[in-house]
Amino acid sequence: MDLSFSDKEIAFRDEVRAFLQTELPAHISDAVRKGGESSKELIEEWHAILSKKGWLATTWPKEFGGPGWTPVQRHIFEEECCRAYAPRIVPFGVNMLGPVIQAFGNDQQKAEVLPRILSGEDWWCQGYSEPGAGSDLASLKTRAVRDGDDYIINGQKTWTTLGQHANKIFCLVRTKADGKPQEGISFILVDLETPGIEMRPIKLIEGGHEVNEVFFTDVRVPAENLVGEENQGWTIAKYLLTHERTNIANVGFSMQALEEVKALARKVIRNGRPLIENPHFAARIAEVEVDLEAMKITNLRMLYQAQKQGAPGPETSMLKIKGTVIRQALNDLARRALGPAAAPFPSEMLEGNMALAPANHANEAASYFNNRKLSIFGGSNEIQRNIMTKAVLEL
Repeated sequence: MDLSFSDKEIAFRDEVRAFLQTELPAHISDAVRKGGESSKELIEEWHAILSKKGWLATTWPKEFGGPGWTPVQRHIFEEECCRAYAPRIVPFGVNMLGPVIQAFGNDQQKAEVLPRILSGEDWWCQGYSEPGAGSDLASLKTRAVRDGDDYIINGQKTWTTLGQHANKIFCLVRTKADGKPQEGISFILVDLETPGIEMRPIKLIEGGHEVNEVFFTDVRVPAENLVGEENQGWTIAKYLLTHERTNIANVGFSMQALEEVKALARKVIRNGRPLIENPHFAARIAEVEVDLEAMKITNLRMLYQAQKQGAPGPETSMLKIKGTVIRQALNDLARRALGPAAAPFPSEMLEGNMALAPANHANEAASYFNNRKLSIFGGSNEIQRNIMTKAVLEL
């Protein structure tokens, strides 16, 4: 028996495991296990299965269609989904916009936006970063000018993750030019089918198409799409980012990755012995595992705090920093374990280690390069340390 959970929580874990065993399609888990990007069709199929069960929006209260779970239940669910190789839930609608609409949206927005997130009718993407405004988000320049019952938007957003799949985007726009930069920003919802919007793909270093840049040219958006009050966007943006940074920690995915690194180290033979028996490599694994266990505890503590306060606090910056550092460390360990076999085209370099090939470890190089982004997006780790210094340590 796992003594870290109560009997009720263990029963819940068993329920989640049973659900995943019977309802998670093999073709979906196989695609995730092989390390490739899940297609839009696979993601939508899994979202629909979770939505039917009422388990898609794990952080939402029951009044808005969520399961009303405790922080421990959410932790258990994430852990079990990762262990079963279920696709991660795309966060933009469920974990970012959903909480914002619940906290700042009007009754009409709650009635229209939230059900369409749960049903999968709308796929949202995030319009925050710009070419000159990434971690320094307050310097954004995309303008929204009021014209009668509409806003007219001009500008550019970049690093728009999975925007090629989306039909909607929530944006930060500048609605006032004078005063402090943070005081002139608003939060608005935009239909990507609106005339004047162009989305262009950005090819990443490992060759994938995950992010995009979005151009707005005289895009007319109804003023009723404004969330909260005009020029209240900075407050809403900070609220959303605390949810994003908690999600970026990805404790469950790091736990899964740790087990995969251990399994790989048992399989790889160096100097006639499994790599896991090499004291230097074993010490690296132990160091990451200790950090991960500490982060699991911190994550649960912050989730409990968020449940009392209604939203995560600035301490989520710690989760963002440690979570991304751990993920990158695990990628590095896998790359080191594979050696030449981690190359993007390793078939001629495996030299007797062909047993590694069926697990598709050729994707390890792509994962390593792709996940260099983790310590940058959602606010770079350097910025997060500044937030910790000011908001938590009060220095």
